Formats: sequence, structure tokens, C-alpha cells
Amino acid sequence: MTDRFHPARPAVLGQNQYGKAENRVVRVTRDGATHHIKDLNVSVALSGDMAEVHYSGSNANVLPTDTTKNTVFAFAKEHGIESAEQFGIHLARHFVTSQEPIRRARIRIEEYAWDRIAAPGGDGAAHSFVRQGRETRVAQVTYDGTRWEVVSGLTDLTVLNSTNSEFWGYVKDKYTTLQEAYDRILATDVSGRWRFNWTGDDQPMPDWDESYEQVRKHLLEAFAETYSLSLQQSLYQMGARIIGHRDEIDEVRFSLPNKHHFLVDLEPFGLKNDTADGAVYLAADRPYGLIEATVLRDGCEPLIPVDTTNL
Repeated sequence: MTDRFHPARPAVLGQNQYGKAENRVVRVTRDGATHHIKDLNVSVALSGDMAEVHYSGSNANVLPTDTTKNTVFAFAKEHGIESAEQFGIHLARHFVTSQEPIRRARIRIEEYAWDRIAAPGGDGAAHSFVRQGRETRVAQVTYDGTRWEVVSGLTDLTVLNSTNSEFWGYVKDKYTTLQEAYDRILATDVSGRWRFNWTGDDQPMPDWDESYEQVRKHLLEAFAETYSLSLQQSLYQMGARIIGHRDEIDEVRFSLPNKHHFLVDLEPFGLKNDTADGAVYLAADRPYGLIEATVLRDGCEPLIPVDTTNL
């Protein structure tokens, strides 16, 4: 069959965007002898009147991606980095308001935490840092010249309850081999996103850092305090607690891989492996159950994508 071009049925350009991805910027602020670090990975995506560059190759409306990279670093120096969200707001506003063809800017940011090293004598604590196994803070800021959307979150927050978790009463068929558990380890790597109801400059802006710390606190407390009969139950309690305590947030979405821990059969060695005595487990990294859900403030519309892989 011959592949023929049909000029009467032309192709039409759909959604498009461009920008510079993964600009790694580290900003050191000196407060006398005490230093502060902000370590970010910033990705910029711009869209607007960009049809002609696709159709004819004309770059008349194109702000070079190299320029967006330079802007990220220049803004880190000129404006500082108060928080991931605030930095993203500065950048998004700049790109939309300074370039007429650009109608929408999306800024994605990952923030990596550094803790101070308390050296003998106290000198090192002022300027020495260590990367701990903490989660990565994330933020996405989108601006179209009128409306803001801010979605914050975190990834790789590993949590574990060594008891107060059960799993029983589930559907069983001829392929079911899993034994019911009345005292099990519940562990997961929390990936969460939450959407703010701040959408315009006429509204009071949230305190982004305080909000992040409080959300983190509430989800951890909910995980620890829930006597869990399923990871789904824990997920809902985590989201509901955030919605109930943080008025600035309307939507929370979690993706929780169930990090399975299986009791090891030690009977061949004459050993009883009973949870009541303190047990030995095999930690399996895959395959894993994947539990995902959105928790909303009543009356609000879900806007966070179901697949948050690239969010």
C-alpha cells in the first residue's frame, strides 16, 4: 500500500510547550558567619503563540531556552529563594508578563534538604552541611496571566509502623495464597501532592514553608496514629487530616507503594518466628502493591492529575 500525502487533510498543531529542564541552582546566603543553603532543580515550560515556529520555523516569538536558564540563575541572585513556591511564582510571573507571545508558564521545582553539621567547638555548624535521607520537596507553579495554580508535595518520604496494622477479610479465589495478617509491618514511600486554593493576587498568599512543614507533620501523625486495617485506610486518614487542619489546601493526592515485609519461615531451624516476641522479616522491594487516591475538601473539584509521575 502506497503512503500518500493528502493536502486536503492537513495536520493541525495541538498542545505544545518548550523550555529548559532541570536547571540545578544552589543559592548560598550568608548571615554573618552563618550560611543558609537552598538547593533546587528547576524546570521551565512556556506556551502561547508558538504555532509559526512549528509550521515555518520562524523563531520570532521564541524566547531561547538558554535565556530561561539564565533567568533562573539571575533570579536566584536578584530575588533570593524564599521558598520553592515563591521562587516559582517570581519566575512564572516574569515569563508571562515580560514576553507578549508567552501566555502560560509552568515552573516545576524539586528542593533538596541539607542539615547542619554540628562540629566540635560549634564552628562547623555555621557553614557545614550534610544531605540526610530526607524526602524531596516538590512544587509546581502555573500562571496564565490571570490565574495561579500551585501544587506542592513531596516524594520518597519513607515511613514504617512495626505494629498496629492488620490485613484480613479480603476477597479470596483459587489464586489466593496470601495468609491473613493480624499483626504486620506497614511501610511505604510516600509520594504526595496537595493543591492550594490560592489562585489570584487579590488573595492573601499562604506561608509556603510553614504550610509544607505543617502538612508533613499532619500526614506523619495520621500515619502513626491510625490503627490500620488497610493501607487505603491510612491514606485516607492522612489526606483527611491535612484537609481538616489546613484551610489553604483543597485537594491531596497520594501514591503509596506497599513495601511488603514477610515473616521468614524459621521452622526448619527449630525457631519460632512470632510477632509477639519480635520477629524477623524479609523486606521485598518488588513486586509491590500500589495504593493511590485523592482526598478532597467537600464541594471541590479534583484537578491534580491521576498520574503524578511527571508532576
